[in-house]
Amino acid sequence: MGANSQILSVLEYMEREKGIARSDMIETISEAIRVAALKSVNAGHDVRIEINPKNGNLQAWAVFEVVDSVSDPKTQIHLSKALLVDENARIGSVIEKEIDPALLGRIAAQTTRQAIMQRIRFFEREKLYDDFKGRVGDIVSGTIRNIDGGNLYIDVNGAEAIMPARERIRGEEFTIGERIRCLLLKLDPANRDAELILSRSHVNFVLRLLEIEVSEIADGSVAVKGIAREPGYRTKISVCANDKNIDPVGACVGARGVRIKSIVRELNGEKIDVIRYSDDPEKLLIEAIKPAVPKNIRVDHGARRIYFEVAEGDLAVAIGKRGLNAKLTSRMMNWKLDISKENATLPENFGEKFERAAAGLHGITGVGDEQAKKLVAAGITDIDAFEGVSVDDLVEVGFEADEAQKVLDSVQNFCKKVEKRDERQGVSVGQAIGPR
Repeated sequence: MGANSQILSVLEYMEREKGIARSDMIETISEAIRVAALKSVNAGHDVRIEINPKNGNLQAWAVFEVVDSVSDPKTQIHLSKALLVDENARIGSVIEKEIDPALLGRIAAQTTRQAIMQRIRFFEREKLYDDFKGRVGDIVSGTIRNIDGGNLYIDVNGAEAIMPARERIRGEEFTIGERIRCLLLKLDPANRDAELILSRSHVNFVLRLLEIEVSEIADGSVAVKGIAREPGYRTKISVCANDKNIDPVGACVGARGVRIKSIVRELNGEKIDVIRYSDDPEKLLIEAIKPAVPKNIRVDHGARRIYFEVAEGDLAVAIGKRGLNAKLTSRMMNWKLDISKENATLPENFGEKFERAAAGLHGITGVGDEQAKKLVAAGITDIDAFEGVSVDDLVEVGFEADEAQKVLDSVQNFCKKVEKRDERQGVSVGQAIGPR
């Protein structure tokens, strides 16, 4: 009765505390005992195990094949003896003889405990996967249980999760016992520390916070068209409304900024820029680069590249600390940006600048006016821009192969002449071309 009582206690505990069905545990224990029997004092016997789910009563039977000549007494039984157990026994059939479970021995008991613990861990991992597989990409809350090497170990609804140091926001500090919100980044069964991998630095963490705070995003009235993030520094988001009566930026910011301030607090001061989206890249740039004012904008749709200038006073704002503002704007727009300082002494529009650059290249002997314009249109605006340019490059922008070779030869000859003339004056080749 002692063993039966223990089994029943295990079944009840696992069902109540771990959520593992009694039938699954019975299958696990039965299989563990069967396998353990092969390593017991009576090693080699194949057994069948049954456990009563109501009272935990365990029964065991040794399984034998009926033969007319016994070669392995642990797995075979002679027909004459088999008929004493089962009058319907026939050669080739299988009979079972009930045995005392205690005969399985101490080794079987130890092996059974180990197998049960392994199976329990498997069930727990499987249950964890079932509980959280539908929540990957969502925000979860938990309590920090340990901090080790920059990694945070977090209890999420009874499951242990880990936020690796690389997924933390730089500069954030936490203490054990503190509540925390994170993005459930992925499930990693191969991770020995914890299967739930969390993140606060992923861009989708901000996106999910927006969906929670901004009901218009959650219900689809406002759509996020682009988002880029540098964790701990700034996030840029472009939004548009699917309802003409909704102001998408106002919806995200909220009355007196209450919605966006809530997200900024969660991110410990990370700045959030909400920008009105436009299909016109020039208009989107103007919104995204504020308070800097882009000038002389040129859009290359084929290369998805935008060239523009800003006033000297706006340059630091447009580029940002460590170039992050420009990088975020580029990633949010999904366009490459080329920013340069406006020439304060000679303001000009793009057309004037194009003509001036073309006139400069036309000054090279052997380069015609149409060729010069074609070069400028391809982004080769001065002699320095020819560095690394090949015949194939010029062919790609519309030159014939022999024409491209002549242009490159003309440029090379011009450079040699200019270098000889100006080497004592310290004047660069690029400065020697065209009016300034």
